[in-house]
Amino acid sequence: MNDSIRRIHGSCHCGNIRFTFDWSGGDGKIPVRAFGCDMCTKHRGVWTSNSRGQFDMTVEDESEVSRYRFGTKTADFHVCRVCGVVPIVTCAIDGRD
Repeated sequence: MNDSIRRIHGSCHCGNIRFTFDWSGGDGKIPVRAFGCDMCTKHRGVWTSNSRGQFDMTVEDESEVSRYRFGTKTADFHVCRVCGVVPIVTCAIDGRD
């Protein structure tokens, strides 16, 4: 298996919510999942995860971010109140975000 690390940078439009995700291993392809829930369907969201990866999120103004949970209440959609973008969804799996 390849032990290379690929760094992914992302943010909402205004930059209030920013993140880096170091994708560890693999063949260079990052698999994504599209869920059929209303939230993901309406936002056309696709998501990925990697238990070997390293994730860091920075929020400039916490008062301008809301967290939305629905249905199973297992994931937090981080919504920027300034620009309306959902740049990241987090959940805890086996005690890790």
